[in-house]
Amino acid sequence: MNYWTKVGAFLGGLALATTAQASEPLVTAQWLQDNLENPQVRVFEVSVDTGVYERGHIPGAANLNWHTDLVDPVKRDIATREDFEARLRASGVSDDTTVVLYGDNNNWFAAWGAWVFDVYGIEVKLLDGGRKLWEAQGLPLDTSTPDFAASDITLPERNEELRARLPEVLEIAEGKRDANLVDIRSNDEYSGKVFAPEGVKELSLRAGHIPGAANVPWGAIVQEDGTFKPADEIRAIYAEQGIDGSKPIVTYCRIGERSSHTWFALKRILGYDVKNYDGSWTEYGNAVGVPVVNVAGTVWTGK
Repeated sequence: MNYWTKVGAFLGGLALATTAQASEPLVTAQWLQDNLENPQVRVFEVSVDTGVYERGHIPGAANLNWHTDLVDPVKRDIATREDFEARLRASGVSDDTTVVLYGDNNNWFAAWGAWVFDVYGIEVKLLDGGRKLWEAQGLPLDTSTPDFAASDITLPERNEELRARLPEVLEIAEGKRDANLVDIRSNDEYSGKVFAPEGVKELSLRAGHIPGAANVPWGAIVQEDGTFKPADEIRAIYAEQGIDGSKPIVTYCRIGERSSHTWFALKRILGYDVKNYDGSWTEYGNAVGVPVVNVAGTVWTGK
């Protein structure tokens, strides 16, 4: 084999490796660096802090505001197919585009964005470690807003098999439907000691958790640098709670964003049958006549 043949084989191997990695639900910071100029890749930032994008973002990344671009502006719901389709067209996303999402807070809202994309038929990838890892590695940030040629992508109707609703969750709580419930909130929220994390505004009138739900806080499956733990470790963590993918799973939190992070791990990384309950505790804990478990016995006093 001559020199140029060896070079060609080496480069071909790199291309195959890149393609293989791109087929996975997670991409590394190195993969993303190598593909920032790839016209078939579109990067979106979905951060909790909606002002962080303007202060500097991954070069070429478009911004998705979770409170305007991913939700219906009138009713509590995800964005309509028409609105979301228009947003993706304006960002140049086509049927063969590889979409990568990332965000702050260990990809909480990026994972929620991934769930919304998946509901509309687009399986996106997450930058493993999100903004936290990118910044920790001193990788480049940009303040310019990218401009894309519009696409003509057409989205399918919603895939409701990825979304749990209150009646279905209530059936699980009452033992009428065989499925696992996973509460990914902190133990203080789960036990009813607190109604919600300190400083948040979305509250429920009751504290506690849905009957039968296992408590596996989302942080249990994340490493110090913000990346997901290896799949085998995640699988073992849930197996200890009797959750092994042998039956359907519903994840929930307070408003559905942290539970999307767990949904992504269980659905996309482990391949389990999982729905995200985006109504979560702010819906369930405010619903009339539904059973709750409140170990701490905390009572709402209006304060």
